[in-house]
Order: sequence, then structure tokens, then C-alpha cells
Amino acid sequence: MQIKTISYLQSVVDWKKCPTGKLPEYAFIGRSNVGKSSLINMIANNNKLAKTSGKPGKTQTINHFIVNNQWYLVDLPGYGYAKISKTMREMWSTMIWDYVSNRENLQLLFVLVDSRLEPQKNDLEFIDQLGENGIPFGVIFTKSDKLSNVQCDRNMEAFKKSMLESWDELPPMFKTSAVSTVGKEEILDFIDEINQQYFSNRSL
Repeated sequence: MQIKTISYLQSVVDWKKCPTGKLPEYAFIGRSNVGKSSLINMIANNNKLAKTSGKPGKTQTINHFIVNNQWYLVDLPGYGYAKISKTMREMWSTMIWDYVSNRENLQLLFVLVDSRLEPQKNDLEFIDQLGENGIPFGVIFTKSDKLSNVQCDRNMEAFKKSMLESWDELPPMFKTSAVSTVGKEEILDFIDEINQQYFSNRSL
């Protein structure tokens, strides 16, 4: 798939105010500073689409973009550490879970994981919650350019091993770099496959 057009639609804190759910939707989430905005910009081929920041907690709303007039890309607030109050973190958590639990046209939630790190408890706990709530997701390993292929693959395997302690099978997984654009084509092709099935089912 090639992204020919992508434009910002809106930012909301209430999932009920999201755009009309007639198009397939794909959301991106991860721990604060996992490289989410950089990855979204890489996928969109637009360095100014999602706001990047060296400070955790930059994204604070549910942000919708429309791609090729065919599907929605959604930038969600991060989870985990951010320099905000406990009350604000709880509000973000409620906002995120209300959205992923109730948004019927959400086809997949991409969970971003920093490939430089060993398996992180809050990543694994968040993924387990998705499983418990029956929310479809995939895992994107970010920042693969920051370490050698051997180290990156080792960390990815460690994450898979940790997941298999509580999962019978693994979700789709992608190795990416916002710098080298590794993984861009694979992610877009995967979305395209789901979109084709989505529209085929709607036409029946």
C-alpha cells in the first residue's frame, strides 16, 4: 500500500466523539517516549504529522487522521511513566480503555515496544489486559537502528518468550526504524490486507 493522502481530522478525549465509524481504524500506542510519533510520521511519510517531543506525555488526546480517504490512523496517549499527576494518568487510562473497548471499527491496536530494552513489565501487563478484553493487537518493535541486528533480534526473542509464558500464540510482530524506514512496507501491506477483507465483508 502507498499512502497518497493523509490529513488530520480531530482530537478528542471522549471516544463517543470520534469520527463516524464507517471506515476501518488502526490505533498506535506505547509507553511514553517509545518513538510513537516518529513511527507514525515515518509510516505517513510526513515528518510533521504527529508531534514529537523529548518529554514524555506529549500526546494527551485521541487523534484521528484519515488516510487515502479509506481508513483512519489513530495516535493515542502513551501509558507508563509521564511527568503528569496521578489523576491525569488515571484519566488517560480511562480514555484509552473506553476507546479500545468500545470503538467497533477498530481493526487493530498496534502496541509499540522499544527494541533496545529487555521485556518491560508495563508492556507485558498492558498486552495481557488487551487479551483479557478480547482486543485485537499487533506488536511493533521500535528504534531497531539504535542497536545491532543481533542485539535487536535477541531482545525481540526475549519479548516473545515472555509473552509465551501466558499466551498460546503470538500476535503479528514488526521490526521497525523511523530512521531507516525498516518495517514501513510490512505494516502498510498488513493494514491493506485487513482493509480488503473489511470492505469485502461490508459488500456482502
